[in-house]
Amino acid sequence: MPARGHFTPELFRFINDLKKHNDRAWFEANKPRYEQHVKAPLLAFIGDFGGKLPRFAPSYLADPRPVGGSMFRIYRDTRFAKDKSPYKTHASAHFRHQLATKNVHAPGFYLHLEPGASLCGVGMWHPEPEPLKLIRDRIVAKPKEWKAVREAFEIEGDTLKRPPAGYDAAHPFIDDLKRKDFITSVSFKDAEVTRADFLERFTEACQELAPLNRFLVQAVGLKW
Repeated sequence: MPARGHFTPELFRFINDLKKHNDRAWFEANKPRYEQHVKAPLLAFIGDFGGKLPRFAPSYLADPRPVGGSMFRIYRDTRFAKDKSPYKTHASAHFRHQLATKNVHAPGFYLHLEPGASLCGVGMWHPEPEPLKLIRDRIVAKPKEWKAVREAFEIEGDTLKRPPAGYDAAHPFIDDLKRKDFITSVSFKDAEVTRADFLERFTEACQELAPLNRFLVQAVGLKW
């Protein structure tokens, strides 16, 4: 195990300060802090995680490029938002299937770093109607497989108030057929993120939650 991890408490200090001063002038004045304590270690983490993915998700990618890779930009898209704050107050990365690298809604692994709210997320958030129907159809066609996934951990996200059209309201998994999201997560304390073994801890969490992604990948016709 290395003597130091990828992230230090300075990552969380920067984000806390950004929450208090979310404007361009402050960010530009503090950009060296962002580059040193957020961007650089996150890109290094992504690169190192790429060596772990083949263990349990061989069709997934960890791309450490600073633009167009796994790391999400710190800049918010405020074009249609009421909140015009220019910067996200977290750091994050999304690890996508190699055949769906441009589709953020494909099943994926997600890293979210935020003071008091860091997590590993897995699954599909707000899938489009076509993949959503494929997932529902696979739940109906493979109830034993879905039961094994369902009993392993809690599925999170939004749901419909009524059963979707075309599905039996008395189906034993009707509550899951009503889902609009298929996601689950593991939370991390700030101290865990800054430990030397956080890469292994994140890898273990992804591996633990991978059965959900496997079910979803197979539902939408991708290779696991």
